Amino acid sequence: MSTYEADQANLAWQVSRTCDGGQCIGVARRGDAVLIGNTSDPQAPVSEFTVSEWQQFLAGVKLGDFDKIA
Repeated sequence: MSTYEADQANLAWQVSRTCDGGQCIGVARRGDAVLIGNTSDPQAPVSEFTVSEWQQFLAGVKLGDFDKIA
């Protein structure tokens, strides 16, 4: 994972349908990378993950691996 400032205006950000307060996580694809950003601060640095890392994270979410964090 790396974190850096990105030109977020040219990305197609996706946000969960459950996001109703404006303070959510946005996810975008740029080439072979998945970017994670903060919707309440669009100019903040974003985190970049490989597609494989993102797929493993999603699998863990679906299995409930992170349920105790929230």
